[in-house]
Formats: sequence, structure tokens, C-alpha cells
Amino acid sequence: MNNRIGPYHVVAFPQARQAVLSFLGLSSWGHCIFALLEVDVTVARRFMDEYEARTGEGLSFTGYLTFCLARAVDEDKSVQAYRKGRDQLVVFDDVDVGMMIERQIGETRAPVGHVIRRANHKTFMGIHQEIRAVQAGPSPQRKEMAPWLRLLPRLPGPLRKLFSAFVRMAIRRNPAGRWVAMAGTVSVTAVGMFGKGSGWGLAAPTGHTLCLIVGGIARKPAVVEDRIEPREILSLTVAFDHDIVDGAPAARFSRCLKELIERGYGLDEDPTNSAIDTQAVATE
Repeated sequence: MNNRIGPYHVVAFPQARQAVLSFLGLSSWGHCIFALLEVDVTVARRFMDEYEARTGEGLSFTGYLTFCLARAVDEDKSVQAYRKGRDQLVVFDDVDVGMMIERQIGETRAPVGHVIRRANHKTFMGIHQEIRAVQAGPSPQRKEMAPWLRLLPRLPGPLRKLFSAFVRMAIRRNPAGRWVAMAGTVSVTAVGMFGKGSGWGLAAPTGHTLCLIVGGIARKPAVVEDRIEPREILSLTVAFDHDIVDGAPAARFSRCLKELIERGYGLDEDPTNSAIDTQAVATE
């Protein structure tokens, strides 16, 4: 038997990836509930295809999901509440959406953390343009990363666990502090956008009360006004911290989010457009 391996080479571990690992090391959920949704995105995808054919600009699909997520959260902000100490909850008015955006850093591409601030007050095109600006922007410098976040992966295992536990305790005492500034009130991760075909995505816990996990898209038959038609169906996972969110509000939120996306809410950015009454969906 030939046990010799082929040639290989060693490269530097990206600094941006170190920050991701440090961030994930701070995150933990004691109890989770998941909503696995099949969402008809035919209207949204058709709009984006027609827009690109007309203008040459490709619109961010993740940006549109972020827009709908922020509007759905705006109807019931309890889904982005955080525990403060033993007996209190902090409920944020603004919806700040944390996400990882891949961009060029030196000779490699790596994910960089970014927070869409006050996303519930922004249009889809505004969110799309912000994402594109981050993708095209200059490479982040090491000084942009918090010193303690740079230090964390360099600590020995036991000290790293102890330090992470200390940070989680500090977040629990004041979730309105550095945590939201660094990570946002909710998060979006597009783990399934790298390929075609159906399938729900699951991701590591982010420490957020609410996380939207984008899966794959597949053409499937669906009933539309009593007719069977081929439609583009997105597999979407909504993860909730069950310590904060119960099943009933989780179900209402998921239904509101699904309705917003399927109706193409906000795509034309026409203030006279009344594609959907979000309050009616949320309370129905």
C-alpha cells in the first residue's frame, strides 16, 4: 500500500475568519425552536430578473429578505427581546440586522461582519445599496476589530472558555451595550445560497433571539388561484431562542414574514403601493 500523500501548501488563516470564530465562541442558546418554511419567491425573483435585464444591475436577494425580516420584526418587537439579568427583558425599537458579507481582503475573499442599522426604517433599495457598498468597499484594517476580539483566539483553551463565559455574563447584564452594537438585534445567514435545489439551512447559534437562515431555491409545482403552476420555492429556516419567544408568537411572526416575501412587499418602493397590510398579517 502506498501511504504517501500528494503535494500541499500552507497558507495564513484569514484574520477576518479569526473574528468569526471568536464571535461564534461567544454565542450559545440553551433552548431553540425552529420554523421550517417553504416560501414562494417567484414574484421577488421575477422582479429582480426584470430589473437586471432593464438596468444591468443585479439586486441583492439577501437584501430583500433582510428588508422583509425587518418589517416583520417591526410588527412584533418581542421577537428581538433579550434577557437582562434574572427578571427583565430589553426590547429594542430599531431592528438592526447583523450579517456576514463576503468581500475581497488582500488576495482572498472572506466574510466580514456588518450590521444594517434601523433596517425597519429603510427601503429594500436602500438595504441593497448598503450591502453592495460594503462588498465594494476597502478592506477592513485590523484596528477595526475590537482588541479583545483579536485576543480571544490566541488564548489557551481553558482561558478562552473562561473569557467567553465572562463576556456572555456581561452581555446578559447589559444586552443594550456592546453586544447589539457589534452584532445587531437579529441576524441573517445565507448558508444555502451557494447552490441550487431545495433544502433548509441550519447554522451555529449566533446568540441572537431571532436568526433567519436562508436555504436553497427549487422550482416546484404549487397551487395558485386553484391552478397548479411551477413556482420558485425557497427553503427558509427561522430560529428562535425559546427562552424568550413562545410557539404562538413565533408562528405569527413566521406567517407574517412568509406573507411579506411572497407578495413582493416593498419591491416597487411606491408609497401608494398597498401590497400587504403588515398589521393585519401579524395579528390575524
